[in-house]
Amino acid sequence: MIAILGLLIGIAVGLFLQPDVPAVLQPYLPIAVVAALDTLAGGLRAVLDGVFNAHVFITSFLFNVLIAALLVFLGDQLGVGAQLSTAVIVVLGIRIFSNAAAIRRRLFRS
Repeated sequence: MIAILGLLIGIAVGLFLQPDVPAVLQPYLPIAVVAALDTLAGGLRAVLDGVFNAHVFITSFLFNVLIAALLVFLGDQLGVGAQLSTAVIVVLGIRIFSNAAAIRRRLFRS
C-alpha cells in the first residue's frame, strides 16, 4: 500500500511541478521507466503469490533501472544505442507481459 501511495504522490508532484529532464538524460528516461514498470509488475505478482519482500523489491527496482540505463549508455558509446534500447525494451516488455499474465491468472483464476 505504501508503494502505491508513493507512486500516486510521485505522479501528482510530477504533474504539478512539471520538471525538465536534462537533455543528457533524455535517452535513458524511457528505458528507466520501463525497467521500473517491470519491477512494479514483479512486485505485484510477488504480493499476490504471498512471497513479497520489501528489501528484494527495492534492490530489484534500483538494480533494474541502473542496469537498463547502463546498457543504453553502453550502446550509445558503441554507436548502437537505438538497437540496444530496442532490445532492452523488448526484453522488459516480455517480462511485463509475463507478469501481467501471471497476475491475471491469479486474480481471475483463468
